[in-house]
Amino acid sequence: MGREHSDQIRVVQETVAGKEITFAHIIGGPSPVIYQKLGLNPQVDYGSSAIGVMNLTPPESAVIASDIAVKSGDVALGFADRFTGTLIITGEVADVTSAMTEIVNYFRDEMGYVVCRITKR
Repeated sequence: MGREHSDQIRVVQETVAGKEITFAHIIGGPSPVIYQKLGLNPQVDYGSSAIGVMNLTPPESAVIASDIAVKSGDVALGFADRFTGTLIITGEVADVTSAMTEIVNYFRDEMGYVVCRITKR
């Protein structure tokens, strides 16, 4: 190995499958462009709407979270990906907040997941 490589550092990143909700955020009153760029329903009242975004591991957990969300209140399932663990729900602020809280509580209390707090802006 030549001298030109002696100062380089190689970093290897690994994901360890855990049982956790790593991200849970509510966007209140999002700009219409966000709905458009995410491919969400453009026929919403943007003034009272919200978008909830969540990431779970293992990624298949998004299926269970989706079921909890739509059964917990008047929210629409914007996106659920069992390969990345991403979940996006939409609805009025109170409904999205309620659905996200139901998901976090169920995964923590019933399934033993490590969960983050729900942030909101």
